[in-house]
Amino acid sequence: MVCSSYLRTVILQAGNIQKVTPGLARFASFQTSLKTAFVSSDRIFSSVRRMMVDTSAGAGRGLTTNTSSEKDDDGGFASGGWKSDDGKLSCGYTSFRGKRASMEDFYDVKTCKINGQTVCLFGIFDGHGGSRAAEYLKENLFKNLMNHPEFMTNTKLAISETYQQTDSEFLELGKDMFRDDGSTASTAVLVGNHLYVANVGDSRTVISKAGKAIPLSDDHKPNRSDERKRIENAGGVVMWAGTWRVGGVLAMSRAFGNRMLKQFVVAEPEIQEQELDEEFELLVLASDGLWDVVPNEDAVSLALLEEEPESAARKLVETAFSRGSADNITCIVVRFYHVKATEPETKTEPEKATEMETETEPETTTETTTKAEPETIAEPATKTEPETATEPETKIEPETSTEPETKTEPETSTEPETKTEPETSNQTRSQN
Repeated sequence: MVCSSYLRTVILQAGNIQKVTPGLARFASFQTSLKTAFVSSDRIFSSVRRMMVDTSAGAGRGLTTNTSSEKDDDGGFASGGWKSDDGKLSCGYTSFRGKRASMEDFYDVKTCKINGQTVCLFGIFDGHGGSRAAEYLKENLFKNLMNHPEFMTNTKLAISETYQQTDSEFLELGKDMFRDDGSTASTAVLVGNHLYVANVGDSRTVISKAGKAIPLSDDHKPNRSDERKRIENAGGVVMWAGTWRVGGVLAMSRAFGNRMLKQFVVAEPEIQEQELDEEFELLVLASDGLWDVVPNEDAVSLALLEEEPESAARKLVETAFSRGSADNITCIVVRFYHVKATEPETKTEPEKATEMETETEPETTTETTTKAEPETIAEPATKTEPETATEPETKIEPETSTEPETKTEPETSTEPETKTEPETSNQTRSQN
């Protein structure tokens, strides 16, 4: 009895297993399809997100992204270039992970037209404590700026408010996350010929004017006297920990993010304005991975040696790495072209000079003719003194100075009668 009941139990369990097996197979296939759906949806959403960054920014103002939003798989290297439609400027960019284990630098280049005026935006974002803040700035900072209602009427105010607004939005987005990453931002906004350079942190922007390097931003370091005073007045402390740091933690005094130090580390930008003219040659924006080992003057001189800005950006990054930079290195070079406006002027000056020379040449010829005429007129004036008359003749033809008659023969075509008159007068005098 026990054996038979046991056998029935085994048979029933086996039957149940046979019933469950198809269900497990269907569940496994469902999981596979679900994973495939998630992967495909991630790809779709990522592509849509990139499209939104590239085209929807600026609220229909035609803002376009001129750089690739994707880096290499290992975050190691990215490079490219772009030229404006009007030919007034071109830019090149290079980003290199360098000796760091991860890539926390981001960059952005955008252009648009507003009321027929070209607007160009360039940005370097150097993350610390992670790449999330720098990537957020790349995707949102210029978009928020173009959406500011006073962007064209009061660009400086729009930049200042947009920086702080974007910082608040980033902190609000990550309020439930236990992260405290941050980022610098060094941006250049060109509206027509008017340049606005805004900076938060220790990235830097330098412009070349007639071959001279002029910094358009001042690094926000905790040991800067005004920054140290501001931090201490807010209740913070600046101390040495390998370098000067806010609270012994952060090596810069202004940044996006950094929630724990936000009372002292603000995102209010310092903005410099510059009206561009023909003396300005190029603009260099870079993260501190470049500026730690390459001075401003070296950066400008090296960039000027290259004709193409993309080659210049690559050259600067390679130079920083060869000089021992241990950080991520990202650089944007913007070159301004004024040749088309100046070439006609430079060409007209030598043309005018040649025209003046050609005009003066006939004047000198007329002067020589007028000088020759009084010489011919002076000959009859010296009729009373034959010796003086022979002197100019000896200068012209010294061999025939003794025979005045032979001299008159080639000159008979011009004044044959006037030269025979003095001969008759000499004969009459000799007869007398």
